[in-house]
Amino acid sequence: MDRLIEAALAARENAHAPFSNFRVGAAVEDANGRVFTGCNVENATYGLTLCAERVAIFKAISEGARKFVRVAVVADTDSPTPPCGACRQILWEFCGDVELVLTNLHGQTETVRLGELFPRPFDASFL
Repeated sequence: MDRLIEAALAARENAHAPFSNFRVGAAVEDANGRVFTGCNVENATYGLTLCAERVAIFKAISEGARKFVRVAVVADTDSPTPPCGACRQILWEFCGDVELVLTNLHGQTETVRLGELFPRPFDASFL
């Protein structure tokens, strides 16, 4: 199994999802081959909840990573689940048209570019 998917699966085990029970793990690989993981962390107000993808990106940024090559997302769904809109925005701003590896617990995997899911992103070029 791909080490990025393995890292996302392991991160999923740490998810804090007492309200939705929707546990997600993510892993981002930087240009130097380092892997940073994240899991979703829910809050009773829901609006303060952080998704696994954003946690992984923010951890990577806090550790000095700046260039990313792949992102893996794992969830217990019938088919591989793409990132939500907020995560797509953060991924675009920090990773650009990165490769996304979407996987479920049944072993189904789908690889797409972020640009396919987010064809007209808003970024700094508009400012």
